[in-house]
Amino acid sequence: MPAAELCGECLRKPPAFGGVLTAAAYQFPLDAAIQRLKYGHDLALVAPLAALLIGALADQARPDLVVPMPLARARLRERGFNQAAELARWLTASMGLRLSLDAARRTRETAPQASLPFDERARNIRNAFAASSTVAGLRVAVVDDVLTTGATLHELAKALRRAGAREVTGWVLARTPRG
Repeated sequence: MPAAELCGECLRKPPAFGGVLTAAAYQFPLDAAIQRLKYGHDLALVAPLAALLIGALADQARPDLVVPMPLARARLRERGFNQAAELARWLTASMGLRLSLDAARRTRETAPQASLPFDERARNIRNAFAASSTVAGLRVAVVDDVLTTGATLHELAKALRRAGAREVTGWVLARTPRG
């Protein structure tokens, strides 16, 4: 929500994460830059995109640990990199935060969320993550590039909470506008 309020859906069915901070809406020109990073392998965009997210994080409480959204193995092989991990690397180095690339992992391959209708995304990603006990007692920030329905972040936050994370927050570059 633009005013940092809870939406009706979150009031009815609270997500496993405590909140999400996004830098901007997923619309032109940011959507084109994110797509160039992900699908065009334009890693030169990592620094300016991470800087955009850092600017949005200025007044946020610092987490104990930053974890990038894990990418499915097949997509990691195909792409050669995880865009969330690249953003998280740059962000943590710039902000002096602790990063873990192995605190969370995908446990199974799933169809790409972007290829699915909204109502199928939660089912597609259900129980697709596991987390290490290294997150126990920690406040964890999950870095991702785009949030649309929140289903992926919800599932990862559930896994992190099961592993003992005290709090999970999403730090996302762009939010897909509703409607």
